[in-house]
Amino acid sequence: MSQMTDLFERFDLPELFSESNLEGVRFFKSHHHTPRTPLIYDPGIFIVAQGRKKGFLSDLIFQYDANNYLVTSLPIPFECETFATEEAPFLGLYIDINMPVLHEMIGQLGAHNRIDTKKNQIPKGVGPAKMDDSMHDAVVRLLKCLQSKTESEILGPCLIKEILYRVLRGTQASSLLALAEHNSHFAGVSRSLQSIHSDYASKLDVEQLAEIAGLSVSSYHRAFKKVTSESPVQYLKKIRLTRARDFIINHQMKAYIAADEVGYESPSQFSREFKRYFGQSPAEMIKESRKG
Repeated sequence: MSQMTDLFERFDLPELFSESNLEGVRFFKSHHHTPRTPLIYDPGIFIVAQGRKKGFLSDLIFQYDANNYLVTSLPIPFECETFATEEAPFLGLYIDINMPVLHEMIGQLGAHNRIDTKKNQIPKGVGPAKMDDSMHDAVVRLLKCLQSKTESEILGPCLIKEILYRVLRGTQASSLLALAEHNSHFAGVSRSLQSIHSDYASKLDVEQLAEIAGLSVSSYHRAFKKVTSESPVQYLKKIRLTRARDFIINHQMKAYIAADEVGYESPSQFSREFKRYFGQSPAEMIKESRKG
């Protein structure tokens, strides 16, 4: 058993997500294999102690496990498969990215440490990075700290800053640096994503989103595809369908009401696209969730 796994076992964790003693840090535990399923991660750092996940983003396939952590700098819809067993459950830690702290740290690093992410160097919004010894050591100290509410409050924020610093020195630094650079194409896409997530039920069009991003329509299309591997229209559709699934499963909302809530005018079109994306109709998904 690894040191991180041993520390995880000291927490009495329920299945799936649970909060830690420190705001912005959550545990994840699963005893079961989960087949390839659409999901959306919020911006954050996903660290795995045991088990593994495989992500599918368009034609890109990546794995995050005990040797590779995942960085999501923007909310990106992708498909994910979780590998776990009863004997060796999946154990993970999710850390939100605090933007004020990120800006402060980049300022401290200084301009000479920045990575040029403009124009032809637009990074992806999600990707894995190697878990080196320095990052591993910082995570171990965080897990020890989280066992105490007092230590979490006093020491936790400093350890989160250290982990963020380690990410900024790793191979996924470029997406965080681009996110903090307000004038970059990446940051422009980020601004448009904020509008999509806050106003997904409205009749958003590409011209509006490009204007929010501060880009021409053609430049916006190229930058959006580079960052998310989706067109703006496809991205918006996936966000709407994912939110509708949450309404249906978590709030017991009828499918036609959920469709209207997320901006669909045609319930039949909603049902077709829902089944195409999730592999189940709303009714089939509700029936399966009640079995569990």
